Amino acid sequence: MASSLKDTSLSDSKLHITPARQSGAGTRLVVGVTSDQTCLVLAGRLRALRHAGFDVTLVSSPGELLEFTAAAEGVRPRAIAMARGIAPLRDLFSLWGLLVFLWRHRPAITDFSTPKAGLLGNLAAWALRVPHRVYTLRGLKLESAAGWKWRLLLWAERLSARCAHVVLCNSPSLLETAQRLKIAPQSKLKMIGDGSSNGVDLTRYSPGTSRVRADLAIAETDLVVGFVGRLTTDKGIPELLVAFQNVLDQFSQSWLLLVGWFDEAEDALGENVQRYIRQHPRICHVGFVTDTAPYYRAMDVMVLPTHREGFPNAVLEASASGVPVVTTDTTGARDAVVDGVTGQLIPPDSANEITASLVKLLGDKDMRNRMGQEGRKWAVQQFSQERVLSLAVEFYKGLKNREQGTGNRD
Repeated sequence: MASSLKDTSLSDSKLHITPARQSGAGTRLVVGVTSDQTCLVLAGRLRALRHAGFDVTLVSSPGELLEFTAAAEGVRPRAIAMARGIAPLRDLFSLWGLLVFLWRHRPAITDFSTPKAGLLGNLAAWALRVPHRVYTLRGLKLESAAGWKWRLLLWAERLSARCAHVVLCNSPSLLETAQRLKIAPQSKLKMIGDGSSNGVDLTRYSPGTSRVRADLAIAETDLVVGFVGRLTTDKGIPELLVAFQNVLDQFSQSWLLLVGWFDEAEDALGENVQRYIRQHPRICHVGFVTDTAPYYRAMDVMVLPTHREGFPNAVLEASASGVPVVTTDTTGARDAVVDGVTGQLIPPDSANEITASLVKLLGDKDMRNRMGQEGRKWAVQQFSQERVLSLAVEFYKGLKNREQGTGNRD
């Protein structure tokens, strides 16, 4: 039942998309991230900006997801290789590539996010005096670092923020953490609405049934614990695997459904852990999928034992689908669950805490149903895609007329 990213390749013919038309007549906006994988979190926002009259270019390292997202959103792709880890020589080449592209393209607005693109992209935009520069914080990598690496990452965050006019935080707790760490002056730190990049498509992500259980040979009476996202240590996968084995001791007819890929980042899972996932008889690893909605409907509980987040889209999608969520009381993640109402918040890095929450929920169907219903209501009230994206569009439209940060427009 296990599969990898290649098993659901974006080269599959069903994923070829005819791009929506890009007018090219509006205000030029460049949105940049480090990895093509991160382009997925921009789905919806890019299209909304294009519909609002912006001429949008999406920048990331080369990859299928850059081309796929740009085509689906109707924006221009631009591939510029950027290393995700510490790589000074490669970073110089990447910075040069960004400088050349921005000098030729002449955007009115840039919005760079994720650590490496945030640093190099904002440096390039500052050097070329792009009129309106946004640094979007989607999480803080330094929260899972220590020692000299923590200090280096903090310095990089502050430099990225210094080069921008606005630092746009993705959640309330991320805004609070940025203030505490003095990443930027408080006047520069902003948040749109209640947070979230795109909100959630309430039609696509809704309660219901799907064929996922039948396709995976999972009985309707079995219990399914689900996870959606990158399979890495920072997402808490090692603790989740230990917790699930504990859960099996009490609920022998339970399954762990992993929807996501083995990310080759600095926090990649070891080969032994990947092998364990592939070989475990009660773990279904389906790899990367383009439509996660049917998979949420196959879950009884969704768990995200993350060590750090900006604002996890997967939690909103699960809540909108009527699925209770267990996640950690960490930056970003704590904003995506109403503790005891739509799900449960637990301390990070604890297999025992994951086990206790899962056992409690799996053993109480009424509680699961109640939390799922409340999660759906909460998503509808606070995070409908229409509301979140309309606020984002208004933010970008207002950039030219808004006093920015410290008032320094260099």
